[in-house]
Parts: sequence; C-alpha cells; structure tokens
Amino acid sequence: MRIGPYVLPNRLFVAPMAGVTDRPFRQLCRRMGAGYAVSEMVTSRKDLWQSLKTSRRANHDGEAAPIAVQIAGTDAPMMAEAAVFNIERGAQIIDINMGCPAKKVCTKWAGSALMQDEPLALSIIEAVVAAAAPHGVPVTLKMRTGWCAAEKNAVRLARLAEDAGVAMVTVHGRTREQGYSGLAEYDTIAAVKAALRIPVVANGDIDSPQKAAQVLRYTAADALMIGRAAQGRPWIFAEIAHYLAHGELLPAPRVMDALNWLTEHLHDHYSLYGELTGMRTARKHIGWAVRALPGGEDFRQAMNRLESCEEQLAALAHWLGALAQQHERLPYLSAGLAANDEQEENRRLMA
Repeated sequence: MRIGPYVLPNRLFVAPMAGVTDRPFRQLCRRMGAGYAVSEMVTSRKDLWQSLKTSRRANHDGEAAPIAVQIAGTDAPMMAEAAVFNIERGAQIIDINMGCPAKKVCTKWAGSALMQDEPLALSIIEAVVAAAAPHGVPVTLKMRTGWCAAEKNAVRLARLAEDAGVAMVTVHGRTREQGYSGLAEYDTIAAVKAALRIPVVANGDIDSPQKAAQVLRYTAADALMIGRAAQGRPWIFAEIAHYLAHGELLPAPRVMDALNWLTEHLHDHYSLYGELTGMRTARKHIGWAVRALPGGEDFRQAMNRLESCEEQLAALAHWLGALAQQHERLPYLSAGLAANDEQEENRRLMA
C-alpha cells in the first residue's frame, strides 16, 4: 500500500476525528498496529493558526512518518496556504476534509457541505494539489457518499479528484444527512473503487476483524479506515491484521498489558496538554477504555470526579489491577461481531 512515495506497513488506517486523534492517540494506534494515521482537522483560517488548539494539532514531535495532516476550509487560496503552512511544520501528506458532518463545520460550507458545490470542491482540490506539488507532498481526499440519499455524488467527485492529481480517496459510507446514525453502506464505496485507478479506502462501521474482512471483500477497497471503534480499543488494528492474515481471532489483550499501554498513552497525553487540560481531556479516553468492561460505567463516573493526573493514573492502576486478579484478559461485556454471525452480516452488506 502506497501513498505517493510512502510505502505503508499495512492497510489499516486511523480516521481523523476532531478531539480524538491528537498526536498521543495517533502514536498509540500506530504502536497497536495501525499502518497510517491522519491528524485532527486543522483550520485554513490564518487568524487561528497561532491558537493553542491549532498549535497542538500541528505538533508532530516524535511522530512516525508519514505525517498526515487534514485541513478544512471553503476558500481555495486559503486552503492552499494552509497546506503549505502544515508542510512547513512537518506534514508529509495533506488530506482535504470533505467528510465532516458536524453542523458547526457544514454551516460554514466546509467539510461534507462542499460535496453540494462540486465546482468549489474541485477548485479547492486543484489549489491544494498545486500548492503541495513543489514540496513533493501528495494530497488525499476524505469524503462521504454524498450530501443526502438523493444526492450521492461520491463517484463523480472522486473522478474529478483523481483527474486533479489526488493520490488517494477515502469514502465514509454515509451521507452528510445521516451524520453517524443508521448503518454505513458499501455499494457507493465499491462503485468509487471500480471507477478509480488510485487507492480507495473504505470507512464506516468497521468495528471487528470479521467486519473488516467483509468490507474488504465487498468493496475491493485498497485499505480500511477505522474511527470510533478504536476509541478505547486501539489494539483493534492488531486484531484485524491478525485476522486478515490468519483467519483467526486473537484473544483479548491481557489486562495488565492494557494497563501498561493506557498508562503510557496518558503520560504522553498529559505532556501535550498540561496538568489541568490533560486531566480533563483524558477522562474521555479512560471512559472509552473501560466502558465495555464489567463495572466500567461505575468506575468512569467515579474517575470523572478526580481532579489530578496523578489521581487518574492511580485510580486506573488500582481498578485494572483488581480486574486482573479476577481475569487474565479483558473480559469484554460485548466482544463485537461473533464468528457465527458472519453470514448474516454479509447479507446485510449486500442489501
């Protein structure tokens, strides 16, 4: 699997998610088996580039190559300038956001709203590709199937993007109108893959090794992008890679291994955000990690009342340590798609 000059170790990608895929989370997922990770979206508004939020999102200290940064905006020259700004700060791949369904993004005609205006979308793609080309930086595009069920234009826009020089296209199998509700569909992703020569990545509702294999078979996509399923379960990438290679499921991680991985992640997280913000923003990561475990919700609520990083680390170590006394491996209350459900899930994919 290649993106421009970069050969990736596998075809399992971390989706860009605002407020989630910061540098510590991307690095954690890479350590847990992801072959590629894209940053949270960085605004194209120049007046916000010196803000603390943007400076954190543009922080790639110690991050493994290739460093991919997603940019968002509605003005072609501003998006081109944003591409160069991020390239000068270490970006090796620029991803254009035409997939975010958030209302605060779409009301400004950014993100997936751009799919309603193909001439504007194309002008942005062409401007970013032209700005990145002198630096030898490939440009990728992430989008949805369309704005709504009646306006699914992903194939047409993907062809325009390929002709404009985009190196890879990722398609989330929902319209903007769906947000994250309902079920992702994969017919549109398969149609985009059939129409293009460049790599196509499938995204949406990939939450288990079995589902990953099914989506790859159905769409013939070159790679998979995983978002929400990696929240609190970054080892899903290793689980999927093993299943694709050997056709068998890995056992759940050992409780103490998970504790070590999460502790390392939290230290990295606190280092980036500082004591107060780090403690507050770590709550969601800890909550995601324990939500599917017995007693996890009670622990999450108690943990959310703690007021320091040290208290968080100590509470997590105590709680998971106690869990390890009862279970060697993480005892998920819901382990995702069972192997004997594969036939039923395939029927849904084909519907």
